[in-house]
Amino acid sequence: MKSRPRVTYRNERIQTPDGGQISLDWLDNICSQKYSDSSSRPTVLILPGITGTSRETYVLYIVQEAAVKGYRAIVFNNRGFGGAELLTPRTFCAANTEDLETVIKHIKALYPQAPLMAVGVSMGGMILLNYLAKTRTKSDLLAALTLSICWNSIESTISLEKPLNHFLFNSYLASSLRNTISRHRKAVESKVDVDFVLKARSVREFDERCTCVMFGYNTYQEYYHDASPYYKLSDILVPVLCLNAADDPFAPSHTIPVDTVRSHPNIALLVTSHGGHIGFLEGMFPRHRNYMDRVLAQFITAVFEHRDELEDVCKHFSS
Repeated sequence: MKSRPRVTYRNERIQTPDGGQISLDWLDNICSQKYSDSSSRPTVLILPGITGTSRETYVLYIVQEAAVKGYRAIVFNNRGFGGAELLTPRTFCAANTEDLETVIKHIKALYPQAPLMAVGVSMGGMILLNYLAKTRTKSDLLAALTLSICWNSIESTISLEKPLNHFLFNSYLASSLRNTISRHRKAVESKVDVDFVLKARSVREFDERCTCVMFGYNTYQEYYHDASPYYKLSDILVPVLCLNAADDPFAPSHTIPVDTVRSHPNIALLVTSHGGHIGFLEGMFPRHRNYMDRVLAQFITAVFEHRDELEDVCKHFSS
């Protein structure tokens, strides 16, 4: 329903240690008046949702918000997306953070003095929180923002397999995932039974037949537990703001870790009554900037322009 901001990217392909490649789309913002020195220009790294790319409407709005503030924006397209061919028999999964680690190291090597934060949407947010839990104080990120993430993958699956949600969301996502495997058939056929994968009719079936095989999980339950940020919050040591809607079918309200976060010094939860999944639309004609975009703009400003105050808040709640 929203309009699409016009964004022109510079594309870069980087290599991964296992011989794969990742497509990064950069908005360098070389015309930034506030941060004319590119070496120290604040940078926002964006992780789209499952099968999402830099061309998603919600991503374009995030990039636009960063650009208006004078910041640099980089979109991390998962393997096999963003126009890049899949060179290895693996794609991505919510529990694996190796590619994100490669991307962050690459960015910090290019701009070691530039402050860096990340924004993860849906599955991108799950990868981001799992990365923060794994790296703890060595993430190279000042802060993070997640939008509409799934906290508990098993509970999310139960919700998405209800008849209406399956019709509206699950079936479409499964189709998109199948199309990805079909498009990269030659690259993955040595690892998975492609014909069997292409018969999957839900995200869970796809994960059982493809993701679990690629990443060495015995069952989808094992994978989903490992992918769920719900179980790793105590290991996150940088400031994080998490925006969810109570009516999001991907993240049922009972899975949002309100009680756990109450005592966590570095994580803040913002839960709206309505907003759905990556929705948060407003007004009679919700064509433009919405609540999610405003929250994003305020938080990235707080991170880059009021860093000391943000750290003081975290210290206050930890004491």
